[in-house]
Amino acid sequence: MHFVYGFCDGNARAAVDEYWRRFPDHRIPSRGVFSRIHQTMRETGCLPSVAVQSEREVVPLINTWENILEMVQRSPRLSTRRIASRIGVSRLQVWRTLHEEDLHPYHDHRVHLEPGDPAQCMDLCQWITAYPELLSVILFTDEASFTWDSINNSRNSHMWSHDNPHETSVTKLQKRFSVNVWCSLLGNKLTGPFVFDNNLTGNIYEVFLRNELPGLLEDIPLMIRSQMYFQHDGAAPHYTRHVREYLNESFPNRWLRRGGTVAWPPRSPDLTRLDYYLWGHMKTLVYETKVDSRAALRHRIFAAAEHIRNHPDNIASVTQYLLMHAENCIATGGGHFEQLL
Repeated sequence: MHFVYGFCDGNARAAVDEYWRRFPDHRIPSRGVFSRIHQTMRETGCLPSVAVQSEREVVPLINTWENILEMVQRSPRLSTRRIASRIGVSRLQVWRTLHEEDLHPYHDHRVHLEPGDPAQCMDLCQWITAYPELLSVILFTDEASFTWDSINNSRNSHMWSHDNPHETSVTKLQKRFSVNVWCSLLGNKLTGPFVFDNNLTGNIYEVFLRNELPGLLEDIPLMIRSQMYFQHDGAAPHYTRHVREYLNESFPNRWLRRGGTVAWPPRSPDLTRLDYYLWGHMKTLVYETKVDSRAALRHRIFAAAEHIRNHPDNIASVTQYLLMHAENCIATGGGHFEQLL
């Protein structure tokens, strides 16, 4: 590699091309590798990491380096432990080699899509991109459950110590409680929260739409309400006959739902502003410290909503994110697109 670098008069970019021409079956080093090797040779007279080693040790080390990179190129999912075991080197050397090549470990993002989901996502996203002006008059709605203990991952809870301190944490399994919350976003306005006292059913949801929703929307100008679209997902309580009849009367041809003219696809959290923005932000505020009662949880939910409501510019900017999400969804053929964000 150092000879190729000199052959190209110290041009790292040209060295990469020349190395590929001479050794097409080898892993092609990055430009930084050529530069680092040359710099180390100038300063120490030896190759990197072997300044105090004998010439006999240099070749095996270079071979080890190439073997590590070749194994990763063939099998990108190999663990550092397995690579080290197969080649007979330490895991630290494997990590150092991969780090010098600017290689990093990335985890898969687990998703669940049914066979018909991409086509439905494509239909919705094409409608969004065709009529982006409607995004400001779509009332996005959703419900979320806030539990007593938030979402805890015990693997992220640890204590550094020379000896095992045998620490314990007190749980209150007999005092479980949760709050089922409805919210909506329209333009830069957050409406709600509204708390359901019981589990959501079709009858409870219909009563909410008829008796509670009009009052919650009083702050929205009448002109906007007259052209407003209503969106909710395909949850069972949203799809009862009485609910559909009410929405057909209140939002004729202007509601996004399962099986409608503008269908809302299932398993599409990246396409609703409440899922990819509101609930996560709200729960971060609510669970800054532990909650010890249902009343305290309810109070924090309303306080978090008020905090978010006082930052309308943040809410409005999320609308633009939705348009970007729709474009990325189309780019993936209706498949998962979070990796593009």
